[in-house]
Amino acid sequence: MTIIVTGATGTVGRQVVEQLVKRGADVRALVRDPSKANFPTGVDVVQGDLLDVDSLRSAFSGVSTLFLLNAVVPDEYTQALIALNVAREAGIERIVYLSVIHSDLYVNVPHFAGKFGVERMIERMGLNATILRPAYFMGNDLTIKDVVTGYGIYPMPIGSKGLAMVDTSDIAEIAAIELIRRERTSVPLPLDRINLVGPDTLTGADVAAIWTDVLGRPIAYPGDDPAGFEKNLRQFMPSWMAFDMRLMSERFLTEGMIPEAGDVERLTALLGRPLRSYRDFASEIATSA
Repeated sequence: MTIIVTGATGTVGRQVVEQLVKRGADVRALVRDPSKANFPTGVDVVQGDLLDVDSLRSAFSGVSTLFLLNAVVPDEYTQALIALNVAREAGIERIVYLSVIHSDLYVNVPHFAGKFGVERMIERMGLNATILRPAYFMGNDLTIKDVVTGYGIYPMPIGSKGLAMVDTSDIAEIAAIELIRRERTSVPLPLDRINLVGPDTLTGADVAAIWTDVLGRPIAYPGDDPAGFEKNLRQFMPSWMAFDMRLMSERFLTEGMIPEAGDVERLTALLGRPLRSYRDFASEIATSA
């Protein structure tokens, strides 16, 4: 009985592998580049690509449970549908899929709309899956640490509705808990959805105030500027991705990322501990090199 993890060398996938190993699971990691596969002892590393059907068929052989994580790439939707169809063909009846919160609301944002399409396939095809729907990753803000500390501003255009920012370590641990739960049942469990959120729903002004406290000097939130955000992103990512991120930030301003009643309590109970706060995250990266 083997759990396969896709996206295994990424930030979330690597932590999922580690959490599964910690729990005594038999883990297989699907990677494109085995040279990046620095995993705990005992992890079965297989080379493959989500668009390479033959490599997927080989990787999925003997697998009982699938963790499906797709990177934000132009063909993300196709990758996910191919992986799920090959998994179905291989008789894999236990699935955990990493989607995104409000995928059904952010309908014009490419990587949200794609994930909602995958969710729809899972539901319509009757696949036995847990759909994890994380909010904004706190870890995204690692990329703007120098802007915060060097220029005294928090530049992410996250608006005033509020985002229930979540830490990737919490995402990975809950994913591992769900994978183990599905893996160890005698019969496949029905469809379930879990919003993955942090303990606080924060506005741009809230986050700037946290940084002000953590650093001991004023940090400002300059306001909501998706166009400027896109322009900055285009310096280090393809134009299609920067535009996708701009569209997402525009929905931050109009919709926010608001948890449903009971989400925080459900996650706290699953983890058996409090969710990691943005203040804890900011304090840690402020003191890191």
